[in-house]
Amino acid sequence: MNYKEYTKKPIFFEKNRVFRVYLGGKLFSDFFGDDSEDSFYPEEWICSSTKALNDGSKDEFEGISKIKGADIYFNQLIEAEKELMLGDRDGLDVLVKALDSAIRLPVQAHPDKEFSRKHFNSDFGKAEAWLILATRPDAHIFFGFKDDITKEDLEKAVEDSEHDKDAMERLVNKFPVAPGDVYFIPAKAIHAIGKGCLILEIQEPTDFTIQPERLCGDYRLSDKQMYLDLDKETALSVFDYSYNKERVLNECRKTPTVISNENNCVKSVLISKEDTPCFSLHRYEISSGKTEKLSAPVIYVVTDGKGTLTNGNECIDIKKGDYFFMPYSCNKEYFVEASDKLTLAACIPPERI
Repeated sequence: MNYKEYTKKPIFFEKNRVFRVYLGGKLFSDFFGDDSEDSFYPEEWICSSTKALNDGSKDEFEGISKIKGADIYFNQLIEAEKELMLGDRDGLDVLVKALDSAIRLPVQAHPDKEFSRKHFNSDFGKAEAWLILATRPDAHIFFGFKDDITKEDLEKAVEDSEHDKDAMERLVNKFPVAPGDVYFIPAKAIHAIGKGCLILEIQEPTDFTIQPERLCGDYRLSDKQMYLDLDKETALSVFDYSYNKERVLNECRKTPTVISNENNCVKSVLISKEDTPCFSLHRYEISSGKTEKLSAPVIYVVTDGKGTLTNGNECIDIKKGDYFFMPYSCNKEYFVEASDKLTLAACIPPERI
C-alpha cells in the first residue's frame, strides 16, 4: 500500500456516522446535502482518528474516518506517514464532530486530564467547544449548575432520575441558542445539549462522558454507560460546582474576535489558545476572491456556501457540508476561492505536547 500518495494533497473522507443512544440527525439533510432523517446515527465524526466507545461494539474502527476512495483508515495513514501528516507532532490530538439532537441529551460532565490519567490511563480529558450551525424550533442548551447546588443535591437528583426524567435537568441553567453562537465547555463543567441543535463540536480526542442520569429519552442507560466502569462516588467527583450561570456567561459564552479583514475575507477567532490549550477554532468568511494559504495540519469544515480549493495546479470544488484534512506536507500550499460567500471553520490541534 502506497500511503505516501495520500499525503500530497487535502484528504477527504467517506461518510462516518456514529451510533449513539439518542435520536437525531435530521438537520444533516440540509447541512450535508443528503437524505438524513432522525435515527440513532446522529453524529458525523469528522477527520477522526479516535475510536468511539459504544458498549458491546466489536468494530475496531468504529468512529475512525475512512479515506475517500481507498481502503485506508485515518489512523493507519497517520501511523504510516506521521511526519508528512503531522510534522513533528506525536498525534493529531483533537476530535471534531457534527451532531444533531432531536431530544435533550443526558446531563453530563467530562474528565479533565488529571482525572483521565488517574482513572482511564489517558493523557486527554474532554474539554470541548460548540459552534451552533442550525436549529429546530425552541433550540436550547443546558450549562452550569444553578446557584447553591450542592453535592448532596446532585446525588439526590441522580437517584430521582431513576423515575423522574426532569430531576437532573432542574439542576442546570437553560439557554436558548441560535446559529453562530459559540460556547466553550471546560472539562468537569455540567452541561447537556438540548433538543434541536446542529452543532460543530471540537474537543480533546476521547469519548469519555460521565452521564449519571438513567434515561436518555426513553432509553435506559446501563451503569457502564453512566459511569464508564467507575464506582459511582468516583464518577460523580468529576463535577465542578463552581460552574454556575454567572461563570458560564462570563467565561464560556464566546464572542468571535476579528483578526483580519482584507481581500474580501474576514478571519475570526472563535476559540483561542487563551481559552484553552487543547485546541483552537477559527472562521473564514469569504465573500469573493481568495483566502490566505491554509495552515496545516488542520481540519477544515465548509459551514456555508461553495468555492474551490486550489494550489494553482489543481482545483477541488467544495461546498457546504464538505470537510477535509490538510496534511503538514501541504502547509501553506492551498488556498480557498469563494464562488458563493463561502464560510470555512478551521479546527486547529493544540500546540505540540
